[in-house]
Amino acid sequence: MEFRHLRCFTVLAEELHFGRAAQRLAMTQPPLSMAIQQLEADVGARLFERNSRGVALTAAGLAFLPRAQALLEQAALAAREARDVGQGLAGQLQIGFAGTVLYRGLPQVLRAFAAAHPKLRLALRELSSSEQLVELVHDRLDLGFVHTTRVPAGFSQILVSSQPFMACLPVSHPMAKKRKLPLQALKDESFAIVMRAVSPDYHDRILAACADAGFEPALGFELRHWLSVVSVIAQGLGVGLVPAALQQAGLPGVMFLPLEQPLAPYDTHCLWRTGRDQSALGAFLAAVQRAAAPA
Repeated sequence: MEFRHLRCFTVLAEELHFGRAAQRLAMTQPPLSMAIQQLEADVGARLFERNSRGVALTAAGLAFLPRAQALLEQAALAAREARDVGQGLAGQLQIGFAGTVLYRGLPQVLRAFAAAHPKLRLALRELSSSEQLVELVHDRLDLGFVHTTRVPAGFSQILVSSQPFMACLPVSHPMAKKRKLPLQALKDESFAIVMRAVSPDYHDRILAACADAGFEPALGFELRHWLSVVSVIAQGLGVGLVPAALQQAGLPGVMFLPLEQPLAPYDTHCLWRTGRDQSALGAFLAAVQRAAAPA
């Protein structure tokens, strides 16, 4: 059974006239008659009564018509969906992100992209940068927003944002009202920090910055999320060095102070496998590039 035969059948069922049906189908009457005969042979029943008064559907034809129309509609829908996916207008993207991206970069991209591509579903997974690298290498993510310079071979990246580190202190801390803070002033404090297993680059960078300032920090808390670091500090349980975007989290009980000697910035990169064949991915990356341009 061929879809062109179903199309001929449904048009003839609507017109009940071979001449008008052939005209709508942009064909002559003989091939239309042949298509109906072939369809009837495939179905195993006569679908039309033909006599001097015209054409009429048989009982079998009446029963077959709604099913034929449904098949044609499903085929048209499948074609539209495939076309939309192929053009990057529909489908699904698996996106990884580290938590701080919610305060710098990702929401702007998501809003702009959702407005322009309402049929594309974005499945978002919060993962550490290290976890995202594993998922990306095994093709379980289409792209990720990471905080790392350790990019695997075969991956491309876009710098989404770059922000300074700031000292984060409880509001009750004696130095919380200073305009700027020398890092060495924190040498006797207990630090809250993101664990090395979660973010090795920035864990090591903070320890190295403290070493450059002449001390080894006492690590009171090693946590999985930057927001947890700020929450611990808000409870008066330590101090830390955190990305400036965390000011937007609005947690009470903490102060953010610029450092007198700034550290290397905290960068966010969008990372994906080079040459990945997916139109939706290309559309999303274009949105990321537009949002990243000011950075």
